[in-house]
Amino acid sequence: MIEVSGLTKRYGDKTAVRDLTFTVKPGIVTGFLGPNGAGKSTTMRMIAGLDAPTSGTALVNGASYQQARVPMAELGILLEAKAVHTSRSAYNHLLALAQTNGIPRSRVMEVIDLVGLGEVARKRAGGFSLGMGQRLGIASALLGDPQTVVLDEPINGLDPEGILWVRNLLKGLAAEGRTVFISSHLMSEMALTAHHLIVVGRGELIADVDVDDFVAMASTNVVLVRSPQAGQLRELLLAPDVTITSEEAGVLEIRGVPAEAIGDIAYDHHIRLHGLAVQQASLEDAFMEMTRDSVEFHAHSTTDHTGAPAPVTAHAGGPR
Repeated sequence: MIEVSGLTKRYGDKTAVRDLTFTVKPGIVTGFLGPNGAGKSTTMRMIAGLDAPTSGTALVNGASYQQARVPMAELGILLEAKAVHTSRSAYNHLLALAQTNGIPRSRVMEVIDLVGLGEVARKRAGGFSLGMGQRLGIASALLGDPQTVVLDEPINGLDPEGILWVRNLLKGLAAEGRTVFISSHLMSEMALTAHHLIVVGRGELIADVDVDDFVAMASTNVVLVRSPQAGQLRELLLAPDVTITSEEAGVLEIRGVPAEAIGDIAYDHHIRLHGLAVQQASLEDAFMEMTRDSVEFHAHSTTDHTGAPAPVTAHAGGPR
């Protein structure tokens, strides 16, 4: 378990993290989301004891990580996959970590096989591709068979097979009762992997919620209906608290009436339906909506009102 309480980090007059409080529970995959500059990496570094907080605490399995008797058995962490001596082989890199942390030599080949680096285990890590380096970083995080795993952008540089492997690995670790905390900018993958979300912006907590609830918060409850009798259905549904719009013939966008009620009304009046669907936001839609005011930089549109390309510039988001 990870317990963050009142965590704050200042660098001079800049506050990177401000009074963060949240708990990452075992048994599920928890995603850590936020725009660039939101304080995610700084928070992860404080959890790992690499940065000292200005105030507040970050506990791993009930204690400060610096107090851990066998650190790599308590917390496996990946912050920078390229943090490896480039002249060492993958095997020797992991062996050095094992020997300095009291981990049996046999564990080295176990994690090498686990991450699929068996064929290149004796090759210099400096020659690894981005994806291979990422696998080596994950192997390092898992070397101590930790109860808590913290991974920053674990699928960065991986091909589709590698992404699927990481997804199944993380779910498997959580199913074993471990605490799994991951950050990623790939929303589609986070939607498939995480059960719970911690969302931050400008160093502050925005949401601490299950994925489904987070998406529901940003959804507008629009029901899209396709029917050859759309006009008749529209007349039946009109009411003071109902909004109905149509951008094409035979299609209605309905707000204020549940999909079940629309279906029942259509059935009762013998109206044929060719489509009835609730338009729910994606995780990416929800993230963009919830963090709109927390983005550090916004890009201007690349087309002007005539449709011609326009220069791309950026300006700092939020009040100056």
